[in-house]
Amino acid sequence: MTATTAPAAPTGGLRWVLADSVTLTGRSLAHWARNPGQLIMSLAFNVLMVLMFGFLFGGAMVVPGGGSYREFLMPGMFAMTMVFGISMTTTAVATDMERGVTDRFRTMPMSPGAALIGRAVADLLFAVVTLVVMMLVGLAVGWRVHGSFGQLLAAMGLILLLRFALIWVGIYLGLVMKGQEAITGVQTLEFPLGFLSSAFVAPATMPGWLGAIAEWNPLSSTVTATRALFGNPGWGGDSWIVQHAGLMAVIWPVALTLVFLPLAVGRYRSLSG
Repeated sequence: MTATTAPAAPTGGLRWVLADSVTLTGRSLAHWARNPGQLIMSLAFNVLMVLMFGFLFGGAMVVPGGGSYREFLMPGMFAMTMVFGISMTTTAVATDMERGVTDRFRTMPMSPGAALIGRAVADLLFAVVTLVVMMLVGLAVGWRVHGSFGQLLAAMGLILLLRFALIWVGIYLGLVMKGQEAITGVQTLEFPLGFLSSAFVAPATMPGWLGAIAEWNPLSSTVTATRALFGNPGWGGDSWIVQHAGLMAVIWPVALTLVFLPLAVGRYRSLSG
């Protein structure tokens, strides 16, 4: 089915946008409820990563300044699961494109932005579920929160803010990429993005130039800031980016959103056949 421009839709302002967005969010949730395999596999893979790094490799890891490696690891794993969500978003958007669902949406009398908003909200809700599950797994393997309840909520907020920004990265990639090979490429790139950060090891243990890249990885700012909020062991870097991790854990996701949200919207509007 080929679409160029959507037909005129009834105007209803914000209420119209919200109603259509809720409908399309419900569509995504219903799809997951009917086909939960991908979500279950995603959660199982994240749990496997915790067990692998916490128990297989953890004995060889030394936290700078001392402390439990599993407590050092878990904030990194929380952020890493948000990175793994990029491919899930990309796959969902690309699948809708391939099956003609996106074209069908664009020909219907609905809010033009509802398809993107619905996708973003659904993925963010799944990110909340993922984070809660991972925190329970962390408690089971010895991770503990030593900060206040307010600091716990602030840390969760920073992690979900990162995921919100990465959702728009995934939506944009899903709109521009075609074929399973492109999606596999996105999945492959998630690992170097996560490993080249402070999620698993301290950048101080890396060669100088590589450590500097890891420190400036947006993921590292979120990980460093949440470790401090949780009261978990950190690595005590003294560079500007590390000392201002809390600020950068907000600036990085906001910057990514400001770049990729307009790109995604522009790409969606320019779609044809």
